Amino acid sequence: MGGGRDTALVLGGGGLTGVGWESGILCGLARAGVDLSRADLVVGTSAGSLVGAQLTSGLLTPEELYESQLGDGSGEAVARFGAGLVARYALAMARSRDATAYRRRVGAMALAAAGGADESERREVLAARLVSHEWPERRLVVTAVDALSGELAAFDRESGAGLVDAVSASCAVPGVWPPVTVGQRRFIDGGIRSATNADLAAGYARVVIIAPMTLGSGLVPSPAAQAARLRAAGARVLLITPSPAARKTFGRNVLDPARRAPAARAGLAQAAEHAAEAAAVWSGPAA
Repeated sequence: MGGGRDTALVLGGGGLTGVGWESGILCGLARAGVDLSRADLVVGTSAGSLVGAQLTSGLLTPEELYESQLGDGSGEAVARFGAGLVARYALAMARSRDATAYRRRVGAMALAAAGGADESERREVLAARLVSHEWPERRLVVTAVDALSGELAAFDRESGAGLVDAVSASCAVPGVWPPVTVGQRRFIDGGIRSATNADLAAGYARVVIIAPMTLGSGLVPSPAAQAARLRAAGARVLLITPSPAARKTFGRNVLDPARRAPAARAGLAQAAEHAAEAAAVWSGPAA
């Protein structure tokens, strides 16, 4: 039932290409004998929340998860995460005195951009992508950010939030999709706090972080910085980030459904580079 505190899998944000690439990495590692789906803890942020929910459902193997990414994406709506939106985030960061203030500013931007937009349509899209709408027995934590307070929300089966709502909140990219209401509060993408939120794996002995997005700043810690802190605390940690070949498949818009399958294939190909180290971290002798 995953009650231990030995192994943790952290799945970061990165749009539809991130979903594809992470699925390819997970499948490739499983083929090499390293099945990360058995982690005691899975932390999912944005794209990683969707992958994590699928992986822990018990209804999809890593191979099946990968295969589900290989459609051509035709017929799916294309959202855009472009340079203009990145510039708005950068301006919000420049005007913020600390990390929480930055997240509040982005939350305000998201609320203003959404106006009276109906959340239900986006929720239905994500609900259709999930093979299960119930929290898994294995421990899954889904991250989001309170749009008003800027505080982290770490949803799990004890939080009172439904799984579909938690994943929808974690995937609510500010300026692209409206904030998601859970209870009396509205939430935005957990990646606004961190691309991985890997600090939530503190206390676990073995941690694998799969991070489609690698950048950080003074107000948003990078996956590498979070991995370093976990190592300093005594954990054995592997951080996997996209290879140059994988990055090329992502293109300029990580929310383009047509890019998901190429990203998945790139992840599958890249996994071989990390198999030996992943095996050593996941099941090697204790340090």
